[in-house]
Amino acid sequence: MTLQATLDAVPESAPGHPDNAARNRLVIGILLVSTFVVFLNETIMSVAIPRLMDDLQVSAGAAQWLTTAFLLTMAVVIPVTGFLLQRLNTRPIFILAMAIFTVGTLGCALAPGLDLLIVGRVVQATGTAIMMPLLMTTVMSLVPPASRGRTMGNISIVMAVAPAVGPTIGGFILAHYDWRFMFYFTLPIAAAALLLGTLRIRNVSTPRPTPLDLASVLLSAIAFGGLVYGLSSLGEGGGNAPVPAWAIIAVGLLAMAVFIRRQLGLAHEERALLDLRTLRQRNYTTALVTMAVAMVALLGSSILLPIYTQHVLGLDTFETGMLLLPGGLLMGLLGPIVGRLYDRLGPRPLLVPGVIAVSAVMWALTLVGPQTPVWAVVAGHVVLSIGLAFAFTPLFTASMSSVPAPLYSHASAILGSVQQVAGAAGIALFVAVMSLQTAAATAGGAAGVDALAAGIRAGFLCGAIISLLMVAAAFFVRRADADGEGGHGPAGH
Repeated sequence: MTLQATLDAVPESAPGHPDNAARNRLVIGILLVSTFVVFLNETIMSVAIPRLMDDLQVSAGAAQWLTTAFLLTMAVVIPVTGFLLQRLNTRPIFILAMAIFTVGTLGCALAPGLDLLIVGRVVQATGTAIMMPLLMTTVMSLVPPASRGRTMGNISIVMAVAPAVGPTIGGFILAHYDWRFMFYFTLPIAAAALLLGTLRIRNVSTPRPTPLDLASVLLSAIAFGGLVYGLSSLGEGGGNAPVPAWAIIAVGLLAMAVFIRRQLGLAHEERALLDLRTLRQRNYTTALVTMAVAMVALLGSSILLPIYTQHVLGLDTFETGMLLLPGGLLMGLLGPIVGRLYDRLGPRPLLVPGVIAVSAVMWALTLVGPQTPVWAVVAGHVVLSIGLAFAFTPLFTASMSSVPAPLYSHASAILGSVQQVAGAAGIALFVAVMSLQTAAATAGGAAGVDALAAGIRAGFLCGAIISLLMVAAAFFVRRADADGEGGHGPAGH
């Protein structure tokens, strides 16, 4: 089937037909709730590693596999979602994703030791990897262009509030209950979302027969998995690993080159696992690059801030969660407001001030030390969250609106894959720079806390420099025209 034939097959009544309006709102609402659940599960675990090391009597390297295995599975599964979203209808793929996630959550709650807990996390990650591309593709298929900003703003609530409340909830549970209650907490919510979706969700997509190229699946697993695992190992300082992190990254880059070459060839036959013709849309590619840099800054800072608050300022995990809570909640509350402004103004008037605010905070964080008042850290995180709220909604909306409808599933899968790799790169980069500078400061005679503070400042300096690329790229992101082309004609801003 040619691309034009696929375009002609897309039902025109789906986005705005009045008979479908209530059905569409219900489908998007269920997907939003379900995506919130899987995101909440991921962030609740962020404060649990030290507790699990003590309770399960395992080393830090072994416990870190709970995070590494999750990210690795996400990186491997997300590229395949483009194929799944074309072959399966909305209801069966939702049931598949939430059932997998619920089973994985139950497995984690009942796990007697680390090995089965890691298996449960892998199963959870498989379901999680499907949910975000499913949500993005469904929104783009059902919501007319004039209202997409508002709906993407609601997605921003999911992306912001779950990471904000997750560490706080996790810290509270760990302070009062066994670690298994983290999974007992999310299990009934996941089961309820699965039941509600099974009963109420309707098919709103148009599946089409799409061949699966097994060689592409294998190459994508090696490429994305190798990059995420290698970068994660680098960030964890995996110097004692049997295979050096740089070698794993090199294999991932080589596999990525072969994967890209194969996808370009298969695209002409409509057989690509990830259709890279999405990258021909200049606006999509520009927004994708800006998003990748934003993820490097966001994930890198999200790793360094808790290290700074706990090991330099002396706060505990619950206090750290409470410190980060106001910014995250504010980011979620701003999502719908930014979405409505996007529908009126386009991306640039929102995106440019947003990324400038993010960059300014990153530069300010290069000045933190043992004497920095807590209120200043809270204020900085609030401004950072506001800047990200004004950045992510325009980036999601402008990027996804810039590709033709048949490529929505591929565009969302590429977006998710790039986010995973960029996030892993951000964590690896910030932690590596922090570790090197801390070691150098210690060798120079600095005390433990002062040396660590110097390392953290160096990590934030690295992020601040990178953030300038995000600021520069933001000036080139435009509103997409109704035909799926970014920045051509009167609609561009």
